[in-house]
Amino acid sequence: MKRLFFWLYIVTLMLSFPLSFATAEAGNFSERVNSMAEITGIRESSNEDKTRIVIDASKPVTYKKMVLSAPDRLVIDIANAWVSPKLDRQIAIDNTFVGNVKIAQFDPQTVRVVVETKVGENNYRVFALNSGAVPGRIVMDFGNLTDSSGSRIDLPAKTVPVSPEKDSSQSEQNDTQAENPGQKNQEQDEVDEELAGITGLKGRKIVLDPGHGGSDSGAIGPTGVMEKSVTLRVANEVRRLLIQEGAAVYMTREADIEVSPKRAAASDIEELQARCDVANKVKADIFVSIHMDSFTNKAAKGTTGYYYALGNKRSRVLADKIRSGIIDQIGTQNRGTQSCNFYVVKHTDMPATLVEVAFISNETEEKLLDSEEGIRKAAQGIVDGIADYFG
Repeated sequence: MKRLFFWLYIVTLMLSFPLSFATAEAGNFSERVNSMAEITGIRESSNEDKTRIVIDASKPVTYKKMVLSAPDRLVIDIANAWVSPKLDRQIAIDNTFVGNVKIAQFDPQTVRVVVETKVGENNYRVFALNSGAVPGRIVMDFGNLTDSSGSRIDLPAKTVPVSPEKDSSQSEQNDTQAENPGQKNQEQDEVDEELAGITGLKGRKIVLDPGHGGSDSGAIGPTGVMEKSVTLRVANEVRRLLIQEGAAVYMTREADIEVSPKRAAASDIEELQARCDVANKVKADIFVSIHMDSFTNKAAKGTTGYYYALGNKRSRVLADKIRSGIIDQIGTQNRGTQSCNFYVVKHTDMPATLVEVAFISNETEEKLLDSEEGIRKAAQGIVDGIADYFG
């Protein structure tokens, strides 16, 4: 009988150990990710001379690289990072320069990216960009590149085998610092221009409509925060981010004023039509009206996207993408995408959406959207949604 109880005790320990271990691991990971960079995107752009692969991260990142042969592969290990569960883990490019690209969580602190290369060791380069609309980026170029003097390095007739090597982003940074500052700025401009092309935002005409303004305060939160102020702050940050990505941005208002030339004397219809006129006159690609929701029940919360069902067929897609982008950034409740009869989305000629970012009548969401972090994240969410729409 004693032996039976002994083995029952051992079995109980064995069954309980994996669960407790998994729970501890989950808790430890949730604590770690706050200080780690989330890998949020991987995308590519190709032409006859080059393939560029861009990895987006939520924070500045450092990396190590190594080159493997048989088959030829470039391996990038990104330190202190984790892969977003929304990210596609494999991209099949398969052109002259690159084959498949795979990304995975190599260990709890490292994300590994493996690129099947079809070029020699002189025909690729890797560098980090830790500025701009996305806080962290790693850029990989493959193909006919240029050397330090600006001379073109064409692909050899036959690719030479590559040998294992290791490097770090620090050496890349040291090489960059040794360059002529003018040359560095020029190269940075060229990189930014090419990155803008990858996102699909370069040259797009986008009209932003900060809701309310002037004599119309919009909704007012529990502590007195006015909707018209929050919408303008968010719109200004969205404009800044979009311009960095190469978009042409038009604002219906840039200050605390009405849009109609009649100002406070304008009727509601005249004011709303003036906002539509801005987009229609410039023949914008999209129109985004930014608002904050409000309800008598202060518990109401969340983000809603609106579109006009009888308007442009792409309007619902735009509304969906922007709503999702905001929720991903600020973590608000998903109130869905709904059809509406709002004047500004009904009388614009292009895909249009009105987004209620959050409830200003909710104390928690009012506080969030009255903070610099809340403004920045809401704006990034809108930009992410727009980029996804054009992507």
